[in-house]
Amino acid sequence: MKPLTRAEEEIMQILWDIERGFVKDILVPMPEPKPAYNTVSTIVRILERKGFVSHKSYGKSHEYFPIVSKDEYRTFIIKRMLEGYFDSSFAKLSSFFKNDDALNNKTYQ
Repeated sequence: MKPLTRAEEEIMQILWDIERGFVKDILVPMPEPKPAYNTVSTIVRILERKGFVSHKSYGKSHEYFPIVSKDEYRTFIIKRMLEGYFDSSFAKLSSFFKNDDALNNKTYQ
């Protein structure tokens, strides 16, 4: 599994929420200014090539659905963060969150 780009993750978050949908359904919850239909379609096809999404065909239309769960991806990302930034130490991760003033004061964005 590879990490998702910001745009890919945004679309996956929507697919995890709606469970399945056509490109037009993915566009509905996206904030303004909404990306072009073709942009979303391209990103969904990239997600399919990466193994995150599959589809069911209805003629020329495709209904997309996630094949990697949100929990699976969350576990992958947290393990990657632990290995890359905290020497695989949960204690170091916990200490970071406990001691980081920006996180504790909710001044992050």
